[in-house]
Amino acid sequence: MADICLLGTGGMLPLPERFLTSLYAEYNGKAILIDCGEGTQIAAAKHGLKISRIEVILITHCHADHVTGLPGLLLSIGNSSRIKPIDIFAPESCLPVIENLLSVCGGLPYKVELHGLPEDINYEFEADMIDPLLTIKSMPLSHRVSCLGYSLVLRRRPEFLPQNAKAMNIPVEFWKRLHNGETITLSDGLRVPPEAVTGAKKKPLKITYVTDTLPIPEICLFALDSDLFICEGMYGITERKESMDEKCHMLMQDACNIALEAEVRKLWLTHYSPAEKEPSVYAEELRNIFHDTVVTEDGAKITL
Repeated sequence: MADICLLGTGGMLPLPERFLTSLYAEYNGKAILIDCGEGTQIAAAKHGLKISRIEVILITHCHADHVTGLPGLLLSIGNSSRIKPIDIFAPESCLPVIENLLSVCGGLPYKVELHGLPEDINYEFEADMIDPLLTIKSMPLSHRVSCLGYSLVLRRRPEFLPQNAKAMNIPVEFWKRLHNGETITLSDGLRVPPEAVTGAKKKPLKITYVTDTLPIPEICLFALDSDLFICEGMYGITERKESMDEKCHMLMQDACNIALEAEVRKLWLTHYSPAEKEPSVYAEELRNIFHDTVVTEDGAKITL
């Protein structure tokens, strides 16, 4: 199971009751954070989350509302007695900005590993520091600066069938390796593939996070079949469409149309303009476009 929490849902600047957009995803006691605006560590505490569990930070782009919380967060994590490294992934051109932000942290008790990601092609890597079955994918978006969307794809182990293992006289010490997908060889030379003792394959869990972009067609393929699609919706007023296009952002309706075409299970809207005081007023209209649309508030949680 993966536990998901939106730490904040605001864009541009934090409000008294709305922190800046950031996602916390935890699996087996280890967490990924996507974006880190000012006060992110406070939002995490408010929603009962442990920043000490963060192993990976993914940055979409280097606008202030997405990165300026890094020094405070990293220093707060340092106060939790952490000594293990933290990996930060971001568009390649963001790395100098992040390095400058880290320069104000002083001496952290752990190492921060920076990784630049391609800005012009889709990319993916295995997140072994979280789980060997987790793949993180990125895609270039269309914003005023280099910006990436992310998908977290968690492959799920099939059910282990102990009755099959017992019928084949496979010693218990081999069961975990088989369940992890490894082919083993018994003392009599018999090779046993994992399929012999496991059930049907399970569909991977997929969580896609897209913010600060025009509603480009490529997002539909990237988000295809996501269990949870988290997408920006700066405004719900369609008259602002021209303004949003100029600023390379989306309307809530744009996000709903993408969710519909991408056949996602659930859409969470986020990254609202400070001028949108009550985004929920558009909920009924938006659900007429995509039925499972949630106009989220800070602290929205789900377990997948």
